[in-house]
Amino acid sequence: MTHSEQTTRATATENLAPQPAAPPPERGLAGLARRLVRRRTPVFLLIAALSLAAALFGAGAADDLSSGGYTASNSESAKAEQLLNDRFGTGSPNMVLLATGENPVEDAAAAGTELTDRIRERDGVAYAESYWTARDPALRSKDGRSALILVRLSGDENEATHRSGELTEELSGKQGEFTVTATGRAPINDALEKQSEEDLTKAELIGAPLTLIILLAAFGSLVAALLPLLVGVVSVVCTLAVLRVLAGFTDVSLFAMNVTTALGFGLAVDYSLFIVTRYREELARGSEVVEAIAHSLRTAGRTVLFSALTVVLSLAALLVFPITFLQSLAYAGIAVVSLAALTSLAILPPTLAVIGRRIDRLDVFAGLRRRLPGSAGEGGGAWHWLATRVMRRPVLAGAGVAVLLIALALPFVHARFGLTDDRILPQGAPAQTAADTIRSDFDGAGTAPVTVVLPDLAEDGRDAKLADYMAELSRTDGTVRVDGPLGSWAEGRQVAEPGPTAEVFADSRGVWLNVVSDTNPNSAAGERHTREVRDVPAPAEALVGGEAASLVDTKASLMERIPYATLVIALSMLILLFLFTGSLMVPLQALVLNTLSLTASFGAMVYVFQDGHLKWLVGDFVHTGQLEVTVPVLMFCVAFGLSMDYTVFLLSRIREEYLATGDNTRAVVFGIDHTGRLITAAALVVATVLGALATSELSLLKLLGAGLALAVLVDATLVRGILVPAVMKLCGRANWWAPAPLRRLHDKVGLRDG
Repeated sequence: MTHSEQTTRATATENLAPQPAAPPPERGLAGLARRLVRRRTPVFLLIAALSLAAALFGAGAADDLSSGGYTASNSESAKAEQLLNDRFGTGSPNMVLLATGENPVEDAAAAGTELTDRIRERDGVAYAESYWTARDPALRSKDGRSALILVRLSGDENEATHRSGELTEELSGKQGEFTVTATGRAPINDALEKQSEEDLTKAELIGAPLTLIILLAAFGSLVAALLPLLVGVVSVVCTLAVLRVLAGFTDVSLFAMNVTTALGFGLAVDYSLFIVTRYREELARGSEVVEAIAHSLRTAGRTVLFSALTVVLSLAALLVFPITFLQSLAYAGIAVVSLAALTSLAILPPTLAVIGRRIDRLDVFAGLRRRLPGSAGEGGGAWHWLATRVMRRPVLAGAGVAVLLIALALPFVHARFGLTDDRILPQGAPAQTAADTIRSDFDGAGTAPVTVVLPDLAEDGRDAKLADYMAELSRTDGTVRVDGPLGSWAEGRQVAEPGPTAEVFADSRGVWLNVVSDTNPNSAAGERHTREVRDVPAPAEALVGGEAASLVDTKASLMERIPYATLVIALSMLILLFLFTGSLMVPLQALVLNTLSLTASFGAMVYVFQDGHLKWLVGDFVHTGQLEVTVPVLMFCVAFGLSMDYTVFLLSRIREEYLATGDNTRAVVFGIDHTGRLITAAALVVATVLGALATSELSLLKLLGAGLALAVLVDATLVRGILVPAVMKLCGRANWWAPAPLRRLHDKVGLRDG
């Protein structure tokens, strides 16, 4: 055999020899972590560029947000308002000017008429009527020194709000013989926009430093504490850009900026807190930096994604309600929560790779932290002690807390609901003060009448039919008079001939009427009056609108859709938690316990904000004796999602230990012990950020902030610390039970580490 042949055969033999196995392809979150670490420089540049672009684009987000939207958009009252605006170019007054002089208003008739005419001539004013032009005694105060000018600004709600801001700035203050103050729906919305922007800045200045202190107490290390804060800041910057994008496609409530920036910041910090904590644990076990990052994303990162999905699905339940305020917060919340999770997963791996083992540098609270029991990952601390004691007497501990939480919910039994009005503003705000004066000094002024639109009442024979209808309407309880194209009716008879503005009440195809009531539109009496008006037989199709009608329709819409929203939340959570745990019992427990965690918030909502007790806890506000009708629904969906968020983190550690040991009691104690301090820190962050909303001057934001903060704290302490171990001890191995077909399904499609 020649040397050439020997070489060829040797080469062939080498090719046939077993080769080292190629490294497995990088998949899932661990693979993502490694890729982000390897390409960290371009990743940092991309994140910086996107953050800068988001900051520049999102800077004008507030100008694109909408006021209003608190009523059902597909209701009879909404259709009536739409017809008035689009077809008749008018409607009930959305701006009311209170003109007060030193002398009786009769002595200033020329000045009052001149002021009214000046307002009529302004662009965007559909009509302006005053005491001096209509000679209506209801538009004069009891002492005769003040009079009202009722103004209808044309355009949709946002356009009217913008115009009212310009008019208010021009007319407020001294106008000849009068001092003028503006109120009504449009000026109130304008004041809300300005106040909400101020409150957002104040909440951020309070929330960010307190969050840093909490993170320092949790981590000890300033380096570790700053990482979640960095992710939170990036999340807020991107949130503003998201809101502006959404506003280009749909109406987004002005309160979305306050609520979603707080929610996005809090969750971004929370998600980062869990990932950084897991990374530190992996380093403590001796893992290399890259492996620690990969394992942290495979475990904590997976839980972050799943947790964010539970919050997203809970917020998605708001979409079943045909109310712009709720839908816009759902769209914004879904986008922001998703952004918080993705931001955490994208920023932390390359950043941790750069920091490496220096994550524990600058341990400013080292001495204090060592004295705090139960630090994450140590075991044997306060949470271990609590879980062990509870599981020794699960019935006593669990029943005691359950009874307490149910008792805290009892005030909600007598909850009363209304729509937002001037009293959402801080005490002493010009629009609020003027509205208070009108309520006390004017009788039946018609500033918020019931409107009746008959869009298809033909001109042939119209007057006779309309006269009979107006007479019947004027006989309903609570009706002061009925104004329309034929003049005014009161107590079944005509009391005034058609005035100079009578033509605004009709076109060739139909008419509309003003039904002036002496009832508060935001009250049970106002609702009864609306129902009576709707019960009067009409000569053609009649659509009844106005503030009282909006309240009736919104309540009805909420009651009709609440079962669907509940079904969306229950089914989605059951399915997701089953895929996460493989158990049927654990998801059912989570639904019940998370609902219990909200009881204190719902009871406090009524006790403090409706009944006016303990107002000093959240700062002074105007006590109305009722709650904004959409707030309980919003609070339930947001708080339920946040509660399920912490449930997922706790269950992930309990399940991890149960799969390793098969011991239910040990797994529960381990899970609570190793997440107790971490979940407490995370809950404190979210409660602090959301609680900062309670510093707002607007009562609606106070209510949301205080209620959500209380729900999060109750969930992280009483529910996670006592109810969860008690229930899981009583259920034993049944916690992890599922029928055989569902077990096989979970084996195929269940969520696993990846």
